Amino acid sequence: MKYPIKKLFLLSFAAIMLGCVDLDEKPVGLLAPESMFRSKQDVQTAIFGAYGWIATERLYGRQFVSALMLRSDMEDIGDRGTPAERQQVNDFSMDDNNNMVIQFWPTWYQVISAANAAIAGAEALKLPENEINPLIAEARFVRAFSYFHLVQVFGDIPYIDYFISNPNTVKEISKTPAATVYTGIMADLEFAKQWLPEKQPAEVRSRPSKGTAASYLASVYLTNQDYQKAYTEAKWVIDNKDKFGYALEADFQTLFKAPQANNMKEHVFDIDFLGLQSGAGGANDDIVPPMTGVRGGDAPRSGWSVIVPSMKVYETWDSRDYRKEVSFDDSIMIGGKLAPYTQFPNTKRPHIAKYARFAGNSNSEGRYSDHNYAAFRYAEVLLIAAEASAELNGSNEEAIGYINQIRARARNWAGKQTNFPENVKAGLGKAEFIELVLEERRLELAFEYKRWYDIKRRNLGEKVFKGPDAMEPHANFNPARDYLMPLPRVELQVNPNLAPQNPGY
Repeated sequence: MKYPIKKLFLLSFAAIMLGCVDLDEKPVGLLAPESMFRSKQDVQTAIFGAYGWIATERLYGRQFVSALMLRSDMEDIGDRGTPAERQQVNDFSMDDNNNMVIQFWPTWYQVISAANAAIAGAEALKLPENEINPLIAEARFVRAFSYFHLVQVFGDIPYIDYFISNPNTVKEISKTPAATVYTGIMADLEFAKQWLPEKQPAEVRSRPSKGTAASYLASVYLTNQDYQKAYTEAKWVIDNKDKFGYALEADFQTLFKAPQANNMKEHVFDIDFLGLQSGAGGANDDIVPPMTGVRGGDAPRSGWSVIVPSMKVYETWDSRDYRKEVSFDDSIMIGGKLAPYTQFPNTKRPHIAKYARFAGNSNSEGRYSDHNYAAFRYAEVLLIAAEASAELNGSNEEAIGYINQIRARARNWAGKQTNFPENVKAGLGKAEFIELVLEERRLELAFEYKRWYDIKRRNLGEKVFKGPDAMEPHANFNPARDYLMPLPRVELQVNPNLAPQNPGY
């Protein structure tokens, strides 16, 4: 389902004030949700506006997802002529004035502000629960989705779960402990699971369902090492997959071939971009394909070679795995001839293919694509269930079965059945099996903005950046500093209540 690009600056009032308000000025007026929301349609417009903020250059169009990629051990800087802000994120040398953070921090709060406005407006309508609560649940899901990203990246953050109508209240905003933020996230997702429909109209995946809320609950519990609840939620989604219309796509490539179907069965939640359209403030501007594409290739495949895996990421991935074929471009048309990566004009390494290869309706560099980016796939539900089950019961038949479902799909090489990767067999110890699951996540979800979160939640930084098998070595990685990014300096200057800064910055 394609949504119109909407300007909801009024509904983003709280986020704007967080970064721009002069705390010595007197408020010029108050905002009241009841004056802006007179119908369910007005509430839905605000929610759609929140989705619009997510599908901007500052979040899923480039800045935020690029930061997640560069922070992990799967993606590296290709062209070192790219702005220093990206190199700093990649090289663990960022400071509190990093422009990527300055871009995406307030935008996430714009999303949250739009969601809070929708919730307040919906409640002001005083409609029966069964009529209005599904919309409130959708807004609360969006709020939980936003805070789940923010708390993982920054730790303690301002947690605002109300619509700010008085600028004076900004003076009192301070950081909330991460544990309290997680409590709010879980409460929102539980409400969403209760009140969202089993399927949205036309089964679109850019709006959440009960299955979406439960899947994110499973991920939140996994992040917090509550393995019983993570397993329970993931298993509930698996057991009810037919109700939600979930399944693995037969061909892995289908997941990354724009334009994707709006009701793709593997998508649990996606971020929907519209081809060749853009709006103010970077709205609908998808720059991920050119950021990851090969600089110097023939149109429409030419990119910028900014985010490029190291050679070791490519070389250690078994070439019999179809997912490697889908995930990498190791040759491309240059000057009308197929050229291997050793002849790429700028960065002579295989590049990420998931976004640039089939950018669909886009410009000559793949910009303004019509990708539906999977923020959560059914494959990840299976992976969460396997990991949580193993944490509870060690390597077991059920957990092994979830991994083998994913591997069976990987053996389908564009319709031709192969024998790699083989099924996991019984007999592995608990630690060995969990390591296998994490490796399966690394490959299955490669370049999909998940790896950094796995490194962080499993405390893998020193192993993957400083160990003998590091694919992207960074000797300066410091676990006391680098599992969190810094709060933007400008935010602390405007509001000292946000202090202290994260350690090491």
